[in-house]
Parts: sequence; structure tokens; C-alpha cells
Amino acid sequence: MMQLFFATTSAYVRKVMVCATVLGLADEMERLDSAAHPIERDERIAVFNPLAKVPALRTENGLCLYDSRVICEYLNARAKGNLYPEQGEARWRSLARQALGDGMIDAALLARYEFSARPPEKQWQKWADAQLKKVAAALSEIEGQVSDFSENPNDIGLIAIGCALGYLDFRFAELNWRADHPLTAAWFAVFDAHPAMAATRPY
Repeated sequence: MMQLFFATTSAYVRKVMVCATVLGLADEMERLDSAAHPIERDERIAVFNPLAKVPALRTENGLCLYDSRVICEYLNARAKGNLYPEQGEARWRSLARQALGDGMIDAALLARYEFSARPPEKQWQKWADAQLKKVAAALSEIEGQVSDFSENPNDIGLIAIGCALGYLDFRFAELNWRADHPLTAAWFAVFDAHPAMAATRPY
């Protein structure tokens, strides 16, 4: 059985679990407790990933894989899935959308860490605002593309974007991102109701 260092709050772990669920591999993973933190290093995770970040996966043969992009591609290859278009413009579009979703998660995490991990005297509001500006720009880009999105988590780019939007709901509800992005909100209402998404929501 594969082993995965797991955290219910991580959008990147969610991305892996959505892929695993869609590909029929979720039951082949042992989920290991973790406490990843930007300052307090969890040495348990470091056994699989020297960066001590989740997700980190070890295969039955002892191969350690990290981060979410590598793990998701491994799972897709293992299951002979179709989450990654094989060639042409469709492939590059999918990978660019994955980068957009992952980048939105990165920026949101940095904004959150500014106030949850730094002592008050070292917090920098301008830094956090700059990260949230990236989130806003990503949301605008998604709004312009969303009419072409599938309503099912059948593409790695859409899974990444869906997990990013779910993270905003979880950690940044005050942004009320739906108000200015009605097309994205309508798409996400359907996409997030898919069983693979519903089963992996952060808590």
C-alpha cells in the first residue's frame, strides 16, 4: 500500500486526493498524520521529503515522491488515467491551468502565513496585500476562461483550480470572491459537488 503524509487543511493534499479518488486509487493509500508548518519542522514528513512539506508519498517499493505535481502525475500514470492531455495545445493549456491554480494556492498561503506564523512585530501588511493581489489576478483570469471548463474533475488543471477556490473558501471567506466572479462561482458550484471534490473538502 502507498503511504501519504496527509493534512485535511492542505489544498495540495486535497489535489492529490481528488486525483486518487477520480483514478480509483484512494483506497490504496495509507494516510499518515502530519503537522507541516513553515517554522516548526515535522521530522516525520522529512522521512519521505527532506523539505518536510506535504503532500509526500512513498510507494510500495520505497520510492518517495513530492510535491503534488509529481504525485498527481505518478498516480495518473499508475492508473493509466486521462487527467493529463498527452500532446498538443490541450496539454499545455492543462499544465498552465495547473500552474495558475497552484500559484493561487501559493499566494494565499503566503498571505495567511504572514499573520499566522510571524510574530506581530514582524508582520507586513503590504506583503500580504501583494499576495492577495496575485489571487485577485488569478481569479480574473479564471473568470475569462471558465466558459471552456468541464464540470467534472477530469483534468489536472481544473482540479488544481478547484482546490485553490476551495482553499479560498476555507481560509479567506472574507474575500467573498464569488461577488465579482459570477461565472466562476456558477462553475464551481457544480464542480465542487462532484463526489471526488465533496469527499476531500478541507476541515
